[in-house]
Amino acid sequence: MTALTKLSQAIKDAPRWHQEDQFQNPSEIKIIPLKNEALGAEVWGLDARKAQSGETIYKLKQALAENLILIFKNQILDDAQYLAFASYFGPIFRPTADNPVLGYQAETGTPPDVVPVSNGVYQGDYTGHSELSPHADHQWTPQPSFGSLLYAIQLPQNGGQTTWYNTIKAYDALDNETKRQIDKLQLITYNPFVRAQTNKGWNSNKTEMPLYRFKDQPILGHAYAHPLVRTHPETGRKALWLNTRTEVELVNYDDQNGSQLIAQLREHILKPEFQYEHHWQAGDIVFWDNQVTLHSRKAFPSEQKRLLKRISLAGGRPY
Repeated sequence: MTALTKLSQAIKDAPRWHQEDQFQNPSEIKIIPLKNEALGAEVWGLDARKAQSGETIYKLKQALAENLILIFKNQILDDAQYLAFASYFGPIFRPTADNPVLGYQAETGTPPDVVPVSNGVYQGDYTGHSELSPHADHQWTPQPSFGSLLYAIQLPQNGGQTTWYNTIKAYDALDNETKRQIDKLQLITYNPFVRAQTNKGWNSNKTEMPLYRFKDQPILGHAYAHPLVRTHPETGRKALWLNTRTEVELVNYDDQNGSQLIAQLREHILKPEFQYEHHWQAGDIVFWDNQVTLHSRKAFPSEQKRLLKRISLAGGRPY
């Protein structure tokens, strides 16, 4: 018999419904939308180590579609328990080796199921300690992830907050003329990890990444065209499928006009009314819909340790 994968082993060993002491009572769980925020809801009373009922998972999926991020409080999990909980919401995102992403391994070209997001030596150190601009994960792949869960284990005393951006609200706030202009446009987002491999200077912040690819510039990596205005697969709502710093290109569009349009939309996305800033506490798990949100991070002191663990879930082709 072949060895089980880490995920398969986690599900095999997960608590079962017939074990009464390990089954979560749905009545213990409260979902409370954040007041006066652009998105988000807190989930209290859930123990992610326990077996969850269909009723609970269905409510959580509905709440995610409505609120776009869910904040699970007071969790204490090992990697296997974390994987088992995440698997209720979909399969793990596994990109192809020719599309590098955060945490990809040189020998396989793919990341581990649980990616350490840390500035600590030997625990990832994939994102360092500096500011990260608003982005959607895996946007440059043919099938970007549907969502991600980020679990806070160790936090700095200063900084490190994560901000999420509601790109449904950002689209809804556009005037009708702009909506008509962009509704049918296709956007290519170029892989920043390929850029980093090609230009080591960008990876060390010595050289700015280009924000728009003009037609006289080389193409780095693969190019997948996705809608600039994306439709949420469950609610049917439209959202701007655009990050704020990665190199992009509008398909079959004039370079100068395209560059100006993207710059205007990026400025629009950053308006405060579309944002929620999360101040992490150890034990938080934030689960976000990657299809209709962006997220960013504030810088924090390099000498202060920050360790979170991310699991990303597979998605489909944007439409």
